[in-house]
Amino acid sequence: MTLMLLDSASLWYRAYYGMPDTLLSPAGEPVNAIRGYLDMVARLITIYQPDRIVACIEGDWRPTWRTNLFPAYKANRIDESGEEEEPDSLGPQIPILLDVLEEFGFPVVGVDDYEADDVMATMAVAEPGPIRIVTGDRDLFQLVNDKKKIGVVYLAKGITNHDLVDLKYIEEKYGIPGDRYALFAMIRGDASDGLPGVRGIGEKGAAIIANNFETIEEALAAAFRDDERLTPALRKKLIEGESYIEIAPTIVHCALDVPIPKIDMTKPVRPASLDKIYELQKEYGLGASIDRMISALGW
Repeated sequence: MTLMLLDSASLWYRAYYGMPDTLLSPAGEPVNAIRGYLDMVARLITIYQPDRIVACIEGDWRPTWRTNLFPAYKANRIDESGEEEEPDSLGPQIPILLDVLEEFGFPVVGVDDYEADDVMATMAVAEPGPIRIVTGDRDLFQLVNDKKKIGVVYLAKGITNHDLVDLKYIEEKYGIPGDRYALFAMIRGDASDGLPGVRGIGEKGAAIIANNFETIEEALAAAFRDDERLTPALRKKLIEGESYIEIAPTIVHCALDVPIPKIDMTKPVRPASLDKIYELQKEYGLGASIDRMISALGW
């Protein structure tokens, strides 16, 4: 009973930049993000044959409980109006895409004051596996769990060359125990989220720490007692970064207790009529993208 969780914002951004902006509706409106999203999801359904599928969206891309701790969290993405910066021609496509997903019967879940990552994490730990988390965001590597069969379908190299991330992948790519990615990430930082990490410690130093300690608290305590598993330089930087280290786990770890609404996750079954779907296909010029989704769902 494979469950596929779609990091929808990650997918539609990837679709927007990956598909030509010459894809227009009959009214001349861009539909490249819509078509690219549908094409990707149809392809992934064909590859992984999930029994359950959920499109996860942001309830809040900068949750207050994160920004209260660290105001700079994702502040690098804020535009002049105080909203998330996004291309002008992407925003209008999102409501249309959500209408299309609704007509197909895909459950779409977002929860107020939580990011899509938090929604997916809560579902991943609560639902039986196998679970496939589809994203272009490596933050979600922290959820990989071989025993529970939680893997990340990582799209950084596109659909054709995507990686199915398991613990071995993380170990080989970063040289750390696969289940310590979150620790590694909070030390290294993430410029795309405005997170500095522990100042002065890069990937190499973060890997040394992750190979020797299970938690950031354990590493900091070791620094204070001059633990020889840490170089003097690493000990100094950890101690200097104590104030950031105190809040980093809350900011970096996905929430696992999101109040998820009760939904039917079952892969959509064919409705009595496809008329509404075909109407949307015609109205917005979605062409073969709709046909591919119908085919992938076995309708």
